[in-house]
Amino acid sequence: MERTNFENLQVYKLAEELADAIWEIASKWDRFDRDTIGKQIVRSADSVGANIAEGVGDTARKTISDSFISHGSLYETKHWLRRAYKRKLLNEPEIARLRPIVDELAPKLNAYFKSISKATNHEQRSTNKLNA
Repeated sequence: MERTNFENLQVYKLAEELADAIWEIASKWDRFDRDTIGKQIVRSADSVGANIAEGVGDTARKTISDSFISHGSLYETKHWLRRAYKRKLLNEPEIARLRPIVDELAPKLNAYFKSISKATNHEQRSTNKLNA
């Protein structure tokens, strides 16, 4: 399968890595834990990358909106990671695996959002000049 534009983005690759790691961890929990925290954390982690993918190639405004949603999904994922940690569902090696991904993904999402916003503002200024 040919790679699309979003699959080459470092921020997307990190989101995918986080989602896959969380899936691998949560899928091993017992039924109650999977049905409560597990499903929520997998959905929120999957949503980070899904919203990056959804925004690519769309209108600039939609891309910015989807980027914003990715931020929210990452914060939701952090919430569920905190709940899982507090409820002793994550062991130290799992935490050591997830923490660097989350720590790198947050600033990369911010940079991605800023680059999209900057490009959109530049595009709007250019369009306004043409219409003036």
